[in-house]
Amino acid sequence: MLQSPATTNRRTSQVIPPDTPIIITIDGPAGTGKSTVATELARRLGLDVLDTGAMYRAATAIAIDHGIDPDDHERIVRTVADADLHFDWSKTPPPILAWLRPMDDRIRDEDVSALVSKISAIPELRRHMVRKQRLIFQQHPRLVSEGRDQGSVVFPDATVKFYLDADPRVRARRRAEQLARRGFVVPVDEMLRRILERDEQDSTRSDGPLVCPEDAIVVDTTDMTLDEVVDHLAGLVHARLDRDG
Repeated sequence: MLQSPATTNRRTSQVIPPDTPIIITIDGPAGTGKSTVATELARRLGLDVLDTGAMYRAATAIAIDHGIDPDDHERIVRTVADADLHFDWSKTPPPILAWLRPMDDRIRDEDVSALVSKISAIPELRRHMVRKQRLIFQQHPRLVSEGRDQGSVVFPDATVKFYLDADPRVRARRRAEQLARRGFVVPVDEMLRRILERDEQDSTRSDGPLVCPEDAIVVDTTDMTLDEVVDHLAGLVHARLDRDG
């Protein structure tokens, strides 16, 4: 389900005190609602949000738009480093910039989606991105960070770790609907094939594979609305903070 209602329920009473440093990680496969949930959870708790998937999508768009062979790892990493990927934190959610230009519209295009798993598997690129993500946390020490290796690799000591999952066909339908809103029509069966293929690629790569951290809280979003997921996660965060004093 995971559909945003017409009026999103925002509970300002759940805002975490401003003097409390915290890192919350949300990992999981494509179509589980990570970006949407992370953005709303951060808003609910009064935190910043980091969409690491946008960073890899931006790198993929850069490689495509500059005509770089996907197997030319050195040139891809060099060009991405030159682009100085960063976020505009004055906006919510913060758009990603390359060479100071926003890329949010470009990174969700179909050609980027088709290649992002291959580009994301480049070891040198992942090391570059991990360094940038850790630097972002130093600059924004109250953060909800979502991706595929946040709780396992980037922030292994995170305050709270979540792993979102959902039925593959439901994930495929969500992604197909997301693309349809952007004018791209992909049959659900074809999207399911792509989803399962990406799951395999992401979980078997050597660097930063998609895994569920041992200490992560697993949440199945198959039959949950956005508010239900965010309510559940926010409650668990506060329970952890209360427990730890």
